Amino acid sequence: MGKFSAYKLPLKTLPHGSHTFDYKLQKQFFVDMESADIRDADIDVHVDVDYKGDLYEITLTVTGEITLICDRCLDDLQWPVDTTFHIFVKYGPDYNDDSDELLEIPESDAELNIAYMMYDTVALTIPIKHVHPLGKCNRAMSSLLKKHRATAHNLEGDGDDEIIDEMIDEVETAQMQPDSSDSDDTPTDPRWDELKKLNDNN
Repeated sequence: MGKFSAYKLPLKTLPHGSHTFDYKLQKQFFVDMESADIRDADIDVHVDVDYKGDLYEITLTVTGEITLICDRCLDDLQWPVDTTFHIFVKYGPDYNDDSDELLEIPESDAELNIAYMMYDTVALTIPIKHVHPLGKCNRAMSSLLKKHRATAHNLEGDGDDEIIDEMIDEVETAQMQPDSSDSDDTPTDPRWDELKKLNDNN
């Protein structure tokens, strides 16, 4: 069974009238789609199909939440999804998607796989720049990356080692600050661990 075989609409066998289908899109769906932006998801897709003789009117209602990476602090960013997609489908001699409103599929296709249609509908809700609301970013990471970006272009040769050392010192200082919400057994951020490994290898 293919990765997306569960998302086929059996158009040829549908009687005239209205029909509904429901799908759940989670992390594995977007992994299979090789999405670079969506790290996790909890999406509900409600599909209405209205068969009118030689024409299928299809409406996707997509709601839920996806997890992105904040461009500013690199922490997870929860992004709400609430959108719809509407298209007409009919059978013709060949596949033709030149129109944004009408899709033609070959007579030999008994089913229509809407997996990519659902993926594109979700992906189009993602803004070009995705960041936390003001004040919600990981402050330590945000200030650190800002400083690194501002100084990196001036570095030459072994200067990279110096900035890495400085970044690690600042991270460790930030982690030592008392925080009543943290407990002693709170795990360290894996991004800091990777940064320290990079420094240890130099």
